Amino acid sequence: MQLSDLGSPLRERHFAVYFALMAASLLLGWQAFWETIMLAWQNDKYTHILLVLPTSALMIFAERRLLRENRSWGLRQGSALVLAAIVIACSSWIDSASLTVDMLLAFRMFALVLSWTGFFFLCFGPKASGQLMFPLLFLFGLVPLPKIALDSVIALLQIGSAWSAHAFFAAVGVPVFQQGVLLTIPGLTVQVAQECSSIRSSSMLFATAMVMAQILLCSFWRKAFIAVLAIPLSVLKNGLRIFVIAMLGTRVDPGYLTGRLHHQGGALFFAIALAVTVVLIWMLRKGDLTPASRLEPVNTPGTKR
Repeated sequence: MQLSDLGSPLRERHFAVYFALMAASLLLGWQAFWETIMLAWQNDKYTHILLVLPTSALMIFAERRLLRENRSWGLRQGSALVLAAIVIACSSWIDSASLTVDMLLAFRMFALVLSWTGFFFLCFGPKASGQLMFPLLFLFGLVPLPKIALDSVIALLQIGSAWSAHAFFAAVGVPVFQQGVLLTIPGLTVQVAQECSSIRSSSMLFATAMVMAQILLCSFWRKAFIAVLAIPLSVLKNGLRIFVIAMLGTRVDPGYLTGRLHHQGGALFFAIALAVTVVLIWMLRKGDLTPASRLEPVNTPGTKR
């Protein structure tokens, strides 16, 4: 029997314990999980949640070698995280009468995802968990923002989009007057309503940019730069959308103000913002450390170190 064969039962035990704990957590937290999935399915403001779990699972599966080579447990770290999740879940149930429905769901989902992270640390150890920290943290995207927090984000997107559109109008010499989220140009007054904040495409762009940066870049600061840049880029693409529709509606055909480009054109401007993100990542890859470049040079016959 080879030494590698001796580790196989131990590896199987790690996976068996992990999946058993995950099954138990879903059994206990199925209601919060199901309500979150239904919320994302029915409400455009939470659509991005549907991509979080499969994306994290695929990223972890792609690095499954790290788990197969695992030989350690993370009892201290995992137990601490699981205990914190239990405390949060119990506290939310005790104070459920004082919490709104959306806040209660957010607390319950946060506790559920925190317990999953704890199970991962417990079963695969801090080393493997540290190397897979991004997909583990990305899972917290499953937590739906409470209405009070989501409304604040939408309000910021509204005012940011209004200022962005104002800048586009001014850049081409169109007289524009702005008052809050109201923009007035010759022949048209535009209000950047909540429905026009593009919260869905903005959250999708932010999540997509983070995942692409994680996969294609190595430097932490370059990854962080792309993630942070996705926020103003979301505002700019929404301002561009307002600008284009308003210009077409006043200079070409008023039908553009209520037509398909207004109601279904979000995908086009999302694609533009995504293309800009891809170009920026490609530029940042130049000079970025690759995994291979971090390896120690290997001596070969006839070479000197």
